[in-house]
Amino acid sequence: MMIISNLLLLVFSEGAEKGGSPLDVNPGVILWTVVTFLFLLLVLKKFAWKPILNSLSERENFIKDSLEKADKAQKDAEKLIAENKANLAKADEEAQKIIEQSRDLAEKLKAQILDESKNQAKKMISDATQEIERKNAEAFSKLKEQVADIAVNAAEKILKENLNKESQIKLVNKYLDDLKN
Repeated sequence: MMIISNLLLLVFSEGAEKGGSPLDVNPGVILWTVVTFLFLLLVLKKFAWKPILNSLSERENFIKDSLEKADKAQKDAEKLIAENKANLAKADEEAQKIIEQSRDLAEKLKAQILDESKNQAKKMISDATQEIERKNAEAFSKLKEQVADIAVNAAEKILKENLNKESQIKLVNKYLDDLKN
């Protein structure tokens, strides 16, 4: 190293003594520049070239591995996306089936409720009709009794004045027969 620095000092000192411009061509400087460059290449080849190439090779391998992993991850992602789409389509189909079943069930339930309400309405109408008929029969029976009482009272008054007991019984029986028919 000492030799190189002395040579460099000598080359630079020669140029300074002559007083040339920096753009002048000096064969000594060219020679020493070439020698220095070759020496630098040898030193770099001996000490730095292998580590640089190893580093580049490792970097290249790392990049290849990363690209392969990325491709694999992309293929896996595409596979998962396809599976998810299939699962989503299946879930959508099942949801449509459930909705259709719910609609069918709702229609059946609606029909059942309508039938039950119609049956209840018919029963209520039937019960009300029977109650009305019973009340009419009861009212008619009471009315008959009242009419019979009124008729008997009226007949009694009339008969007390005009008829004897035997005629009165005959008249009442006739009146009651007329009411039955």
